Amino acid sequence: MTEYIIKNGSVIDPTQGINAQKMDICIKDGKIVDSVSGNAKVIDAAGKTVMAGGVDIHSHVAGPKVDSGRLFRPEDKLFRSPMRKSNLRMEMGFSVPSVAKTGYDYARMGFSYVVEAAMPPLEASHVHEEIRDTPIIDESAMPVMANNWFLLEYFKNHEIENAGAYASWILNATRGFALKCVNPGGTEAWGWGLNCVTINDKVPYFDITPAQIVKGLIETNEYLQLPHSVHVHANNLGNPGNYTTTLDTLKLVEGYAPKSAFGRDQVMHHTHLQFHCYGGDSFKSSSFESKSKEVMDYVNKTKNLTIDTGNVTLDETTTMTADGPFEYHLTHLNHLKWTNVDVELETAAGVVPFVYDPKTYIAGAQWAIGLELALFAQDKERCFITTDHPNAGPFWRYPRVYKWLLSAKARNDVIENELKYGDKVVDTTYIGELSDKEISLYELAQMTRSGVAKALGVSHMYGSLKTGMNANVAVYDIDPENLPSDPEQYEAAFTNSFAFFKDGVLAVENNEIVNYSMPKKTVWVNSIVPENKQVERDIRDKFLKAYTVDLENYAVFDEHVHNPYAIKVDITQ
Repeated sequence: MTEYIIKNGSVIDPTQGINAQKMDICIKDGKIVDSVSGNAKVIDAAGKTVMAGGVDIHSHVAGPKVDSGRLFRPEDKLFRSPMRKSNLRMEMGFSVPSVAKTGYDYARMGFSYVVEAAMPPLEASHVHEEIRDTPIIDESAMPVMANNWFLLEYFKNHEIENAGAYASWILNATRGFALKCVNPGGTEAWGWGLNCVTINDKVPYFDITPAQIVKGLIETNEYLQLPHSVHVHANNLGNPGNYTTTLDTLKLVEGYAPKSAFGRDQVMHHTHLQFHCYGGDSFKSSSFESKSKEVMDYVNKTKNLTIDTGNVTLDETTTMTADGPFEYHLTHLNHLKWTNVDVELETAAGVVPFVYDPKTYIAGAQWAIGLELALFAQDKERCFITTDHPNAGPFWRYPRVYKWLLSAKARNDVIENELKYGDKVVDTTYIGELSDKEISLYELAQMTRSGVAKALGVSHMYGSLKTGMNANVAVYDIDPENLPSDPEQYEAAFTNSFAFFKDGVLAVENNEIVNYSMPKKTVWVNSIVPENKQVERDIRDKFLKAYTVDLENYAVFDEHVHNPYAIKVDITQ
């Protein structure tokens, strides 16, 4: 590989406590090294910021749900695709981009790794096919487990070793990364036309509650000692007054301690928290209000929790989630088209278009709540910036969210000039109290690099510029010593990195993608547990009696064999 030296840049790396220090970064054979030869290619980063490649803890970028969104919304592509450049594959899509545009846009933003946050185990092969076809960026996928018939039965009987054996089998069969929990029990209840709104509602037929499911998943996760904590999308998403359900869910971590050799300190990650911090009893502006402070007060004092924000970007977008009953509810709110599916014995999904219109009060309040979460967070290593792509907005709008957090002026401009009900939003949220608060570039690196990698248990691979790390390095057109007076420069700089190295290969140079044919990794875990004959019999019996596929056809085959650019990485070895 070519040697490189990134010279004269202002380096920000929280893993080493480096805050805008002028120093050089050397790259050789795909790694960050202490020095290179005089033949190294020079990247002049004077007046620019140098960070590790970004890490995205929660996004929906691959699989049948995402494909349904693409097919379901041809209008999402119309007039919204960039001009094709001769060296790139065709790019399409606004809120649900094609796999090519997904890889390119993450690279443009300087991201090295993204987690697909909801993989139906039965359809894991589809997920991995799209992961394989997405250029440049490394990926993982989380199998959805909170409405799985096997686990509901094991948790009801508190058979944690059996649950662990089954979850271990699923992780290996699907090449999965972590245990994902979506609307625990509620998605299964949807099969009977019902839902679980509180953590104490009973799931029909199984006679188990969401609280039992979440606690069972925590105990299973710690039994397996997985790199990442349980990844939770709580009950009652998106409904006024749901913050009480959120707090009840978060409090389930009390009494649990992490058991993992991968550096994490948490037993639960609560995702897209913005959708779970609502007060009031209706969507009327006289009732709906922010409860972000109440929720973050608990998060800030509870060290075994991490969260991501789920920021609304004020765009037209496409909602998609394994929370089937919520999507049914949403289509009755906005009267737009809807598709819904049940995945046998495992999970469900729905897709509904949505517009976060700044001319509506609710969209303005949601915009404010997402920003409040990040601004209230006292430990930026436990709070991560997401949009729950594409649910609250497209992932490639992350730089817009950064702008709003880095610049109070940018936020106030939105309130004064874009929100029709800006005054009402200020009155019913905490955004006015935070009108002068800004995060720093160092804190941004914590929320998009170092903290995220640690929470995922992959800090030995991502999120750092330490010597010996894989050379995932992003250079941005921002001078920490002379921060821009125009906040739009933040969004422009983070949308198109000046330079980006993926595993030592220069993928972006002078704000343009110059290479997309480098190797990429699928990161998964190889969970090993003692032999369990009961679970083996349970699996065989369920597949014989209830599944539409044979057991022999369920597992993901080695999807990387015929792809010279793909590498499987079992991080538990």
